[in-house]
Amino acid sequence: MVAAIADQVVVVTGASSGIGREAALEFARRGAALVLAARNREALDTLAEEVSRLSGVPLVVPTDVSDFGQVSELAARTVERFGRIDTWVNNASVSTYGSVEQMEVDEIRRVIEVNLLGEIHGMKAALPHLRRTGGTVINVSSTLGKRAVALQAAYCAAKHGVVAFGEALRLELRHAQVPVHVVDVLPSSINTPLFEHARSKIGVLPQPIPPVYEPRVVAEAIVGAAQRPVRQVFVGFAGRLLEAAQRLSPALVDWYLLGPGRVVDNQKTDRPDDGADNLEHPSRGPGRTAGQFGRGSKSISVYTRLFGLHPARGRFVAGVGLAGGVAALRWAGRRR
Repeated sequence: MVAAIADQVVVVTGASSGIGREAALEFARRGAALVLAARNREALDTLAEEVSRLSGVPLVVPTDVSDFGQVSELAARTVERFGRIDTWVNNASVSTYGSVEQMEVDEIRRVIEVNLLGEIHGMKAALPHLRRTGGTVINVSSTLGKRAVALQAAYCAAKHGVVAFGEALRLELRHAQVPVHVVDVLPSSINTPLFEHARSKIGVLPQPIPPVYEPRVVAEAIVGAAQRPVRQVFVGFAGRLLEAAQRLSPALVDWYLLGPGRVVDNQKTDRPDDGADNLEHPSRGPGRTAGQFGRGSKSISVYTRLFGLHPARGRFVAGVGLAGGVAALRWAGRRR
């Protein structure tokens, strides 16, 4: 049986900003003991102060998840301080924007090291401890882990890999009857600092593909999954529809993204890129949850709240929504 959040010890990687920071605050509101990991020590320290004010119990462990030795130390220090691990949230992520031809191999490698190997390192480091008492691994992937888009090839490849690796691990754990859950959290576009921290080769500051949701929507889903582990949680109905459409017809999704969806143009702002990024070096400053794209963003997802932790219901709703979307496209085509 899964412990109440107030009784859990939770590790959050990528906790300095965005989804990880908001998830840590959401766990703190429920009284969890929290181990906060990221590369930016200043941001972790300010987060620890907020966690303490919210009744959480924080431990700061600066960590680069691309280094397995550091991630193993993170797990060891957690158990040394709190005696166990109940939930491990793999969330650290970096991003690049540019065509495959524009990206350097070293830049692609770094995205894979952080976004894919970083989560694999988390699973490997947490598993020996989780096996003893049971618990949950929550892997924050993306709906782009189900369907790739232009200008983000390395990011999409890493997020696909996270889903695949977790799927294999889930089967192994079930076969061995080990009481450890593996959950995929699959956010749609989220208003986080990821975009201003991304390395851009497109000449301008990148932006999330609309519609955009606030980090709190993902944080609530992560905490919900820690309390009620399920196979996967889609955050935002837009992402759920994208995944359903991909299963129905990848060619249809290609047509939509290159046509009405304008996937290349919709990832570009009209603001120049300042050249700063956190691909190789940590971001600076006290950290924050939200990015620069809050205008028009959604603070809740009715779909996620009602159906996110109920996969069967979610599949039904997505199917209905997809059928309606296809019908609308056909009607629009006849009108032309």
